[in-house]
Amino acid sequence: MPRPTTIALVGVHGYGAVHLDNLRRLGDRVRLVAAADPREPDTGTLPSHTRVFPDLASLLTATDGIDVVIVATPLHTHLELARLVVSRGIDLYLEKPPVLTLHDLQVLEEAADRSGTQVQVGFQSLGSRALAAFAADRFDLGPVRAIGAVGLWSRDRAYWQRSRWAGRRELDGVAVVDGVTTNPLAHATATALALAGTTAASEIAQVTADLYRANPIEGDDTSLVRVTTTGGIRVTAGLTLCADDPHEPYVEVHGRRRSARFFYTEDVVEVDGRRERFDRDDLLENLLDHRDAGTPLLSPLSAAGAFVAVVDVIGRTRPLPIDPAYLTAHGDGLARRVVVPGIEDAITRAVDAEATFAELHVPWARPATAPEPALVLPGPDDPLAVLVDGTGTARSSSPRPYLHPLRTPGGVVVTDHHPADHDWHLGVGVALQDVDGANFWGGRTFTPAAGYVWRGDHGRVDIERVEPGSDGATLDLRWVGPDGSLLLREHRSIRLLRRADTSVVWEIDFALTPASDRTVLLGSPGSNGRAGGGYGGLSWRLPACTDVDVRTPHARGEGAVHGSLSPWLAWSASFAVAPGDEGTRHGRDDLGDRAATIALAPADEASARDPWFVRVSDYPGVGASLAWDRAVAASRSAPVRRSYRVLVADGRLGDDAVAELVAP
Repeated sequence: MPRPTTIALVGVHGYGAVHLDNLRRLGDRVRLVAAADPREPDTGTLPSHTRVFPDLASLLTATDGIDVVIVATPLHTHLELARLVVSRGIDLYLEKPPVLTLHDLQVLEEAADRSGTQVQVGFQSLGSRALAAFAADRFDLGPVRAIGAVGLWSRDRAYWQRSRWAGRRELDGVAVVDGVTTNPLAHATATALALAGTTAASEIAQVTADLYRANPIEGDDTSLVRVTTTGGIRVTAGLTLCADDPHEPYVEVHGRRRSARFFYTEDVVEVDGRRERFDRDDLLENLLDHRDAGTPLLSPLSAAGAFVAVVDVIGRTRPLPIDPAYLTAHGDGLARRVVVPGIEDAITRAVDAEATFAELHVPWARPATAPEPALVLPGPDDPLAVLVDGTGTARSSSPRPYLHPLRTPGGVVVTDHHPADHDWHLGVGVALQDVDGANFWGGRTFTPAAGYVWRGDHGRVDIERVEPGSDGATLDLRWVGPDGSLLLREHRSIRLLRRADTSVVWEIDFALTPASDRTVLLGSPGSNGRAGGGYGGLSWRLPACTDVDVRTPHARGEGAVHGSLSPWLAWSASFAVAPGDEGTRHGRDDLGDRAATIALAPADEASARDPWFVRVSDYPGVGASLAWDRAVAASRSAPVRRSYRVLVADGRLGDDAVAELVAP
């Protein structure tokens, strides 16, 4: 029989115990000749023939003929231990992550190349045979367009107090970078990158790290990492150790035809409701097979560059503390665990949208910078309207300028932006879901064959020029497609027509002109086959409100008004007044609901031909449908023009008052 492979184990506690179990499973194929750990192993943990040393250096000095060293020690010790092993010409099994910076990766790779040693990195999920099935497109996903990873785990105080380095960014002057992204859920990101076919650092184009900490630690416990590969694939990982209801982590691969979910800890793939379990090759056994028969390594050091590139950015990004007002806690003593309420929804939404928590305006998230308003139109106390340029909007929400907050003269806010149900709903603005196939609305795109799907087809609308006036402003805008091409130019006018103590009337005009001589088609889900889904054009997302009365001169209620034509549409409701918005104006001392009325009225013949779009039960919103059931063509000789009068008033106005105020 062949000689057993001699093994030395560095780190017998913690995850080292898992390696000890695995070595016992491998039986006579291996022989654990030595172990190193500054803490004495528990009695009976090691075979009787295994020699024990306090550190790796003394182990290597006193022990000859070692074939493989397993390093299962804290993150910040990996580089020096690994260099020492490979410098002796010994093959190495190194736990994840191998190192913490790209510089350290280069140092270790060069050392391994000089000695000719093999290094296997302990990303166990990369041993799953499901990866080969994905690579062969066995699930008929088609070309990969995006990958998302979701990790919803929970850890208590005992976890963060289990060692000096747990949750630390630095220890004794040495970088540690311990946190959810680099340690317990590191496999999620590593697996996602592997499924994207991205292994080398040179294949990473951009890394965005949105890191937070709910626990009293230095590292991150709730984070969003977004990676763009040089091949154009977005890999987005939302990870937390503060979930109220922990779930098995998974990686979701989105192809052009369908999506598949890979539960990497269970080796289970779920496609169209069907589940299939795969075998997994043990990575240590794979290293032994490589030594004995040349079997390719499943997780070589050379394939860890992409993940280390992500860790490198994480190490240079300081996690921000989450305000305790947004946290709850369960349990006592060492069993106490901190929970971020709603984190499950926030993570799945962020991963779905390929957006950071800050870009989705999650309440506890902090954007890197707060963009200045493009325009502020003053009111008696607070501004009547603020024009936001949209630069803080997630790519998947189609960044664009919009009015928010829009207020009544009495201070009631009648717009919302980035609501939890539809992050891409943005105040009052102009948005279209189909501009020659590009999505300038945000969110999923409606397709006749598959319904709503994420396509990565989102464009953006940039402000080229703002010219303020005494009663408003004019804007020149650029509609830029997902590939960076200029599709449309827009000229928009926002003008205050009339102003009284309890009401204001605005006029909003816009003209859409193709940037080239080619005709551009402007469409909607309705024009693409979704009955009643003709939203797009002038859109208005309202905040939460009650006692809604939506109406026209001829109809009342969502079902009757939606899709109708009329001289005006009005919405009266009770709106919550938030602290800091309004409390004492007009003699009020409480912060209860305030009644307000908003209305839209077409101001030209073309606008009068567009049906109204209305939502009450799903969310509060209205709009004028530019392409209700058929696309509209825009050309340089015939730009698409629309004009509307917009009423914002305090109180519940009657129909006669609405008609009078929006009249020409």
